[in-house]
Amino acid sequence: MNGRYLVFAGILGITAVAAAGCGSSQEEAVKNIKIGITLYDQYDTFLSEMMEGFTAYAAEKEESSKIAINVEILDASKSQLTQNEQVKSLIEKGCDVVCVNLVDRTEPTTITDLAEKNDVPVIFFNRELVAEDLERWSELYYVGADASESGRLEGELAADAFKNDSTMDKNGDGICQYVVLEGEAGHQDSIVRTEYSVNTMVEQGVETEKLGYAMANWNRAQAQTKTAAMLTQFGGEIELIMANNDDMALGAIDALKASGMSKENWPVVVGIDGTSGGLDAVRNGEMLGTVYNDKEGQAKEMLNLAFALATNGDKDDIPLIDGKYVRIPYHKVTLDNIEEYAEKNSPE
Repeated sequence: MNGRYLVFAGILGITAVAAAGCGSSQEEAVKNIKIGITLYDQYDTFLSEMMEGFTAYAAEKEESSKIAINVEILDASKSQLTQNEQVKSLIEKGCDVVCVNLVDRTEPTTITDLAEKNDVPVIFFNRELVAEDLERWSELYYVGADASESGRLEGELAADAFKNDSTMDKNGDGICQYVVLEGEAGHQDSIVRTEYSVNTMVEQGVETEKLGYAMANWNRAQAQTKTAAMLTQFGGEIELIMANNDDMALGAIDALKASGMSKENWPVVVGIDGTSGGLDAVRNGEMLGTVYNDKEGQAKEMLNLAFALATNGDKDDIPLIDGKYVRIPYHKVTLDNIEEYAEKNSPE
């Protein structure tokens, strides 16, 4: 990796070798652009894999454009106040563009006001803010996906399995008894993914019965603990575990393994994101399927947009919707097409 990429807090396992990051005053033979990024949580699996892609694409872009690209990545550690200060610092250091993975999607005002005051474009990503907030200034953008699509595809995975595999209906009552592992209270993706996954199953002709749910905050360890509690309460009644992301699905699998339940009696488990761990679980039969959240596509389009904004370049090749949004489609992944996505997900 090019020595100009500065990564803080050990994120992604990439060695921090640059000395100046966004504040570099080193004279470059070509134009030097500076991109600052702040993450809500560096330990989020999807985000860490997305950042690996972003820095790789930045290196490719630097090589092809002959324009030096400095990238600084900061971890807000789930604190909106910390993130606000990080954005202020990145702007003061001279970043041309700041990319923000919001801690609290309902509290972007401090960031948007700072950006507008200093005329620094902001690309929000992965955690979508309220539409009205994105309209506050012309240089605010969003790169991500449509949460409703991910829920719909997860529901299709579950519905297809229930209709086509009679063993999934353990008690033979024709009703799918399920539990849900939700991301976090009040988070749009969590709410929408849950709503659309269940509604899609019903629309596909599957009668459902919700046995329970738990907030596991997108976290594998919390999901294991919450699933263990639901297994104690409901035991073999659970026929389906729907998780808002792969990390929580993997936590559910950890709980199933620890429970002593024979694998043939496990409920079906489905997730969302298509992380490396999630894809491995699909391959080895521990998860029925996952919904691939195209982190490579999001990373590439965020880099392209940031580059265009930083260089005052042409945005015609960027698939902007309403001049504000870039949405990358999701894809269903099962054992039938796992290798296609495993190959896409593997580092080069």
